[in-house]
Amino acid sequence: MLLAMTGTHCDIEAARAGDRQALERLLAHSRLDLRRYAEYHCIVNDIDDAVQEALLRIAHGIRQLRAIEAFTSWLFRIVKRECNRMKRGLRHLRGEPVPVEILPAREVPYAELTHDIAAALESLPTHYREIILLRDMEGLTIAEIMQRLGLTREAAKARLHRARVLAREYLDR
Repeated sequence: MLLAMTGTHCDIEAARAGDRQALERLLAHSRLDLRRYAEYHCIVNDIDDAVQEALLRIAHGIRQLRAIEAFTSWLFRIVKRECNRMKRGLRHLRGEPVPVEILPAREVPYAELTHDIAAALESLPTHYREIILLRDMEGLTIAEIMQRLGLTREAAKARLHRARVLAREYLDR
């Protein structure tokens, strides 16, 4: 079963392939949503700057986007990171302490990260480990996972979500 591609999905695919016009349409289409999102996460004076920086990062990074389904959440994560970066800068200039929620992600050495992820995967029940490996390691789509595991779309998505939650809980310990 093939996913029906909307105009936005077509633009995402085309932008990933290097189509400049598709990228421009995609960025123009995303700008208003990103701005609304930034209004909740940025200081008022930083909203437009955060959106502009996010759009630049999106334009430069679109080719590395692995899954079209992740596009929207990817956009919002970029904007939130930009808002937090600007908040950290402002607090630093004022000499104020920086709260944990806006600190940048902790840099973990690659070997340590690999070990932690392997341990998290090993801690999962087999059916959860299998679905994470199919999706995140082999890059299968939800439709392909459904077919391989004999699940409904809802069951595959729910199982993947639960597997990721359990893995995240393990890693947060």
